[in-house]
Amino acid sequence: MESKYLFLLQLAAILLAAHVAGLISERLKQPAVLGQIIVGLILGAGFMEKTEIINQFAEIGVVLLMFIAGLETDVKELVESGKSSSMIALGGVIAPAVLVFAGMMLIVPSHDKTVALFLGVVATATSVSISVQTLREIGKLRTKQGIMILGAAIIDDVVGIVLLTLLVGMVSPNATSSVFMVILKIVVFFAILYALGFVVIRVLKKIDDKFIVEDKVIIWAIVLCLFLAFLSEEFGVAAITGAYFAGLIFSMTKHQHQISHEIGKISGFIFTPVFFVGIGMDINIMEALSALGIGSILIVLGSLGKIIGCGVGARLSGFDSTQSLQIGVGMVPRAEVAIIVANLGLKMSILTQKDMAATILMVLVTTLITPSLLKWTFNRKQKIGEVHS
Repeated sequence: MESKYLFLLQLAAILLAAHVAGLISERLKQPAVLGQIIVGLILGAGFMEKTEIINQFAEIGVVLLMFIAGLETDVKELVESGKSSSMIALGGVIAPAVLVFAGMMLIVPSHDKTVALFLGVVATATSVSISVQTLREIGKLRTKQGIMILGAAIIDDVVGIVLLTLLVGMVSPNATSSVFMVILKIVVFFAILYALGFVVIRVLKKIDDKFIVEDKVIIWAIVLCLFLAFLSEEFGVAAITGAYFAGLIFSMTKHQHQISHEIGKISGFIFTPVFFVGIGMDINIMEALSALGIGSILIVLGSLGKIIGCGVGARLSGFDSTQSLQIGVGMVPRAEVAIIVANLGLKMSILTQKDMAATILMVLVTTLITPSLLKWTFNRKQKIGEVHS
């Protein structure tokens, strides 16, 4: 009979594996997150099954990671960069969608236009959590490039939802709510965010004048983070968006650094490593490799689309070529969002199992290459600076 406490042993094994893999990765001068994803691939290949409890720990991990990213963001700079972030996000949606659609039509002519369009939308989805962790590890999250990647990823997420709704509406008009309703829900969600943020900041300022709330504010921060993560999912926006904005709200209080430090310890020791190991465990390597042809189109054209599209948007916003490359690379990884979109296509009988496997291969490769590529782009900038000096 299987013990109901077996999950404790599984969590212990995952945390130990994540710690060791992270150390090895750092010794090889790579980000720890890369080692954690690779060890997840190994564990998922037959050593351990990803249970629902592990999955829930992983979900909390990504929510806390994005909450900390919000805490570490300069709101003034983020607001000032709104126009630039929008240009970067727009380039990062249009370029991969067009390149993948064109590639599918030219290289795999047997695919019809609807399938090619759907895979184009799959290629637009950015999963910024991997870039966020890498940027945190190399101390570049608070740079202008880091802020641009975060801002563009949020806009990318909203544009992606609207695009998906449009496409599903075209293919199956009764399958989803109208585009107007989707946009309305997103607008209402951001209005609620703004109102909540205004109230929380005002209340904290008043309480700070009369009471010492140093310990209690951590609990309030976690409560708001989890509540907004839940609310964003209910409104059709990714949970990480709500968590990120919860972090932004508390970044405008005097408790910013304390909350970031305390929650960073909880997240970094337990939840975030489980999330990155979980990404690896979710991927079936043999299934992914079975769709090498279509997968290669998604990987090459999808990644080039992000680098070129976001890079052009960054250049038009005044960034130099190296900074534009850094932003483009930071927008390359795909994870759960791409799989969710592809799974919807599969359920609607638009995509086949092979298309789904190709999406998984894209997720696998972009997840593995981004940490090293991102670190290389920042080291390259540093070396160029040293040469000129």
